Amino acid sequence: MSRADAPAAPPSVAAPAPVAWGRLLRSELRLVFGRRRNLVLLAGLALVPVLLGTVLLLTRDSALAGQGPSFVDQVTGNGLFLVVAALFLCLPFLLPLCIGIASGDAVAGEAAAGTLRYLLVVPVPRTRLLTVKAVAALAFAAAAVLSVAVTGLVVGAAYFGLQDVTLLSGTTVPVGDGVLRVLGVVGYVGLSLTGLVAVGLFFSTLTEVPVGAMAATVVVAVVSTVLDSLPQVAAIHPGLLTHHWFDFAEFLRLQVDWGVVAEGLGVQAAWVAVFGSLAWARFTTADVTS
Repeated sequence: MSRADAPAAPPSVAAPAPVAWGRLLRSELRLVFGRRRNLVLLAGLALVPVLLGTVLLLTRDSALAGQGPSFVDQVTGNGLFLVVAALFLCLPFLLPLCIGIASGDAVAGEAAAGTLRYLLVVPVPRTRLLTVKAVAALAFAAAAVLSVAVTGLVVGAAYFGLQDVTLLSGTTVPVGDGVLRVLGVVGYVGLSLTGLVAVGLFFSTLTEVPVGAMAATVVVAVVSTVLDSLPQVAAIHPGLLTHHWFDFAEFLRLQVDWGVVAEGLGVQAAWVAVFGSLAWARFTTADVTS
């Protein structure tokens, strides 16, 4: 047989190009912020400062005035403190609950819906997909904190006005400085939740049942809070996930102790590194069957 009569070689089939990072991230953000459940969670968080501010407005001239935590009583004198008070009330349970739901659903939700393997067939490198899931979960955490803070600022300004801020030391600073300090509080609270996002993402890679991953994430926060209240285990307190959550009070002191702030953020970075690595190791090696 001559070369002319030889059958032509079949054309090579090029492998499909990986999905672009930006396109994948936009799709994930639309998925996270398009879920009705997540929107309801954000709306519920935004209602907390509204309810708190309304109660304080209606009771500030009654016999209830001065009752409860001392920081709450300062809200009626300066609306900026409504942001701090609302975050203080949401931080122990409501914020961890919302973040546990969002991060625990990140991978397990796709597996439960049967869409995870189709994402990987597109193809999407697993590391890239997990990173996008993490960024979207962090974005939701930021949105959760901002929903409380922005609503608290608007309601506080409308109900009580914005005045110069009296710090924990008794020193009064201008309202502009006070706003910057409250922004520091908001930023610190947001960064303090990054470790919990990593924990939720790890649990989400372990199961195809989103509710299980959500519950496990919230349980970690609750157990950490309980352990932090036990003096018998004081040796492990500095490394607990929730131990430094309320160190945002440093921004309400005349001189911010940046060492305390750095220690709190360092603990969160350690949790992110450990559980982020565990999530990556699990997700990149697990068999995806759904």
